[in-house]
Amino acid sequence: MIRKFPFRAIPMSKESSTAKEKPSTTLPGTVEKIIKPPHPSLPEKAQIDVGGADDLYREIRIENTLTDENGSKVGLKQGAQVDVTIEADREDTTKKEDTTKKK
Repeated sequence: MIRKFPFRAIPMSKESSTAKEKPSTTLPGTVEKIIKPPHPSLPEKAQIDVGGADDLYREIRIENTLTDENGSKVGLKQGAQVDVTIEADREDTTKKEDTTKKK
């Protein structure tokens, strides 16, 4: 079973206001394989192993098309180390209790 997730690439920089406004987390990932499409009209996919994710949900597949700093289309290579960033609007998050013990 393949689950489809809505992904969108957002160019981020340290000065980006989006990075400061939205709660987020970043996990390390590795491109496990590049999947050729079964038909030429379909996009190539990159399967990414997400470090820190539960075993059952460790791999995600995304369209293997990114945009570089010049606006050119590029694709990931097998074995590439990537960052997987999850971000949400503030209204879509809840406050969590601090579970770390202070000494």
